[in-house]
Amino acid sequence: MSCEDARYWDGQAAAFDDEPDHGLRDPGTYAAWERLLADTLPAPPSDIADLGSGTGTLALLMARLGHRVVGIDLSPAMVERARVKARADGTDVTFEVGDISDPPLADSSLDAVVVRHVLWALPHPGTALDRWLTELRPGGRLVLVEGHWDTGTGLRAETVLELLRERAADVQLRRLTESVYWGKDISDERYLVTAVRPSP
Repeated sequence: MSCEDARYWDGQAAAFDDEPDHGLRDPGTYAAWERLLADTLPAPPSDIADLGSGTGTLALLMARLGHRVVGIDLSPAMVERARVKARADGTDVTFEVGDISDPPLADSSLDAVVVRHVLWALPHPGTALDRWLTELRPGGRLVLVEGHWDTGTGLRAETVLELLRERAADVQLRRLTESVYWGKDISDERYLVTAVRPSP
């Protein structure tokens, strides 16, 4: 991703949490994402990277579930807002500026990689998936939240499943059609996909 992308997301940072699924300010929406992640992630405490972490809402939620979390985002403005949130919350999460398609993380160092609404925007999604899977320990879990939206942007679930079946094991799809996740009724395609890095 480019400096131009970083500038764009810097410009979005101030209003980013106004979207119900970004800020999770509604207790019902927060509780829905909390249940979803608790059911999807490995048992705590696990080492988790939140790639494209934005203002840090999901990273902080996962830390409150008992995980050790690092958030990485291309936008310095997003990262600064996430750091402010973490300090105010007293939650121990590390936030760093970095290229999430090739994040500065050691191979085989993570139990889970969580990526929400990012894969669709990358120029080479297969290359990014290869990198993210490499950062997982054998048996580690990749968690993708993606969609194909009414605007015509995004990725169809079947496209993501095909990319992962070539690379990972135990690929699973869960449709996220319930309005509680998004703060509104939806008519487009939104979903969660999980996959596991195979053991050698």
